[in-house]
Amino acid sequence: MTALDATSLQDAVSSPQPWWRGAVIYQVYPRSYCDSNGDGVGDLNGITQRLEHIASLGADAIWLSPFFKSPMADFGYDVSDYCQVDPLFGTLEDFDHLIEKAHRLGMKLIIDQVFSHTSDEHDWFKESRTSRTGPRADWYVWADPKPDGTPPNNWQSVFGGAAWTWDARRGQYYLHNFLSSQPQLNLHRPDVQAAIMDTMRFWLKRGVDGYRLDAVSFMMHDLQLRDNPPREGNDRARTRSFDFQKHLYNQSQPAIVDFLKRLRAVGDEFGASFMVAEVDREHSDAEMKAFTHGDDTLQSAYGFTFLYADTLTPQLVRQAMEEWPGNPGEGWPSWTFSNHDAPRAVSRWAKGRDPKAFADMAVMLLTALRGNIFLYQGEELGLPQAEVPFERLQDPEAIANWPLTLGRDGARTPLPWSSTQLHAGFGLSTPWLPVSDDHVDLAVDRQENDPNSTLHHTRRAIALRKKFAALRIGKIEFVASDDDLLVFTRGEGNEAILCAFNLGHASAEFPLPEGWHVVEAINGADPETGQLKPLQGLFARR
Repeated sequence: MTALDATSLQDAVSSPQPWWRGAVIYQVYPRSYCDSNGDGVGDLNGITQRLEHIASLGADAIWLSPFFKSPMADFGYDVSDYCQVDPLFGTLEDFDHLIEKAHRLGMKLIIDQVFSHTSDEHDWFKESRTSRTGPRADWYVWADPKPDGTPPNNWQSVFGGAAWTWDARRGQYYLHNFLSSQPQLNLHRPDVQAAIMDTMRFWLKRGVDGYRLDAVSFMMHDLQLRDNPPREGNDRARTRSFDFQKHLYNQSQPAIVDFLKRLRAVGDEFGASFMVAEVDREHSDAEMKAFTHGDDTLQSAYGFTFLYADTLTPQLVRQAMEEWPGNPGEGWPSWTFSNHDAPRAVSRWAKGRDPKAFADMAVMLLTALRGNIFLYQGEELGLPQAEVPFERLQDPEAIANWPLTLGRDGARTPLPWSSTQLHAGFGLSTPWLPVSDDHVDLAVDRQENDPNSTLHHTRRAIALRKKFAALRIGKIEFVASDDDLLVFTRGEGNEAILCAFNLGHASAEFPLPEGWHVVEAINGADPETGQLKPLQGLFARR
């Protein structure tokens, strides 16, 4: 969308807007949201029972992480049947009840699909590995060994080690960019693409409103199987063999865009469905734009700009926003500070400061960004990263890299509902990951009774985003982004909102410009003092 002046902003508000433009989307990680049947794992009925919590935040939609049939080697991101609910989470009937209630509460439902790979227990792979000549022989990426028996090339998997596993039945290697139990689909084949699109239609017919597409950068590979070149050294610690290469050939292939256009066409068959791509952090800016350019690709994409950032700075925010100035044909970005794949933002960014004050400031900043925003479950409570002892770790990446990284399990622990109930109200049995003691004090019931809690602050911040069109769809212009002070406007003219934050550790001078008045302030921000203290922030308008 091109930059909006005050008149065009008002025109945009009065004209029909797709529901997703500027939307607040709440991510649910089903295993850890609510356990309704006492088996220690969250499920679809648990989500349905607790949907009012998400609706009370003012969320426009829910992003539901995988719940499909799976051996759970990667906790649902290894699908063995795209069109079945895993019994761990319930039944298709349970899903139908969930989506019906979500729609009744005024929320859309987006489901998470993994089209780059499947589980090795998927029937497609079982058939593919039996023969080099069968109907599905080339549905996955197979290759002969080198003359000395070693893998076809030097590609490395994200989770460590070679990206190739030998299969004696075919006498070939198969490609896997993640776990060896997650073989890579050969999406260069039209019949594989057609099968994937049929799975999309299955869920669209059940009423889903769109898709979050996992690992889009990995959807296709270089057909020549060329070696990746080495990556030059940098300051980031290398904990995986994957980090030693430039990933020119095992991902980010040009043909991905045409496949995404075919997926978009399927979505269009069912009306105004919404599709957002997860884009690998290495090439995120260019690929996010390629995957969303024009009217026939995906509606949105998000990368890892904030998810893996060690520090939240004004410069980082400005750089991310200025990559999306609103040029003709440009897509619409999405942003997230936390999710199931990254350590929680409070633990990465607070750096010794008051975690609640930081959480409140971060939520307010997120709601001020131009684009869609994703709120990860527990972010509305200001949850920090949980400490999970080694013997309780579940995530294969966390186990492989322990103790060099925080891992992903600490962001996936159960949501605390009650400070007085067993397992913080998550369920009756010992949960699959332990409830953090630090999280019990931040449980929903306690925060509901505290008008100054992060939960209530999140509701107010989202309400302001919904109230002021400038915060949802207005242009963004930066006033200050030096040192610790971040100041920008959304929209223009009388519709503009001034957003100011101190992201640093020391007070910063900030005289509120003449003619502006504060509509929301956090952490004691008072423009009369002429400064913003650390972690203070405000919204103002003319």
